[in-house]
Formats: sequence, C-alpha cells, structure tokens
Amino acid sequence: MNDSDSLEIRRKRVLYRAQHRGTQEMDILIGGFVADRLEGLDSAMLDRLEALMDREETDLQAWIMGQRDIPADADAALIADIRAHQMTKAGA
Repeated sequence: MNDSDSLEIRRKRVLYRAQHRGTQEMDILIGGFVADRLEGLDSAMLDRLEALMDREETDLQAWIMGQRDIPADADAALIADIRAHQMTKAGA
C-alpha cells in the first residue's frame, strides 16, 4: 500500500465517522463539511478532524452551534470553518 492509498483510506474512514455521529444534526454539520472537502483533505487536516471528533458530542455540537464558548484546548479555527461551511450551505 502506498501513501496515496493510505491517505484515501483515512479520508473514507473520517468521512464515515463524520456522517455517523449519533445525531442527525451532527451528521449534517460535520459530515457535510467533510464530504464537501474530502478530496482536498491532507494528513494534517485528517488529524485535526479526528481529534475534534474525539471530543464529547454534546460539547462539540454546542461549540459549532455557538451555544457555548469554545475552550482554549479545542480547535477553534476548525470549528469556525465547520460553522462557516454550514452558514454557506444554509444561504445557498
């Protein structure tokens, strides 16, 4: 298996995980973000997404929805990107 095969497998794994979060809202929020960017995701971004998806589901949803402040140890830039992606989709 070469590096591109390995990256493709990681992308598919992250996509599946993003689209099967446990709640429909999170499937749409995170799953849609990952699906729309899948081909461009590099190893570093996959690492960031995996780390973010390891967070508690209720916290993650509250941060993305802007219901709670994002803690300093969370990836605020990635959360902002997911939020902006959803806003763009909602406005389309």
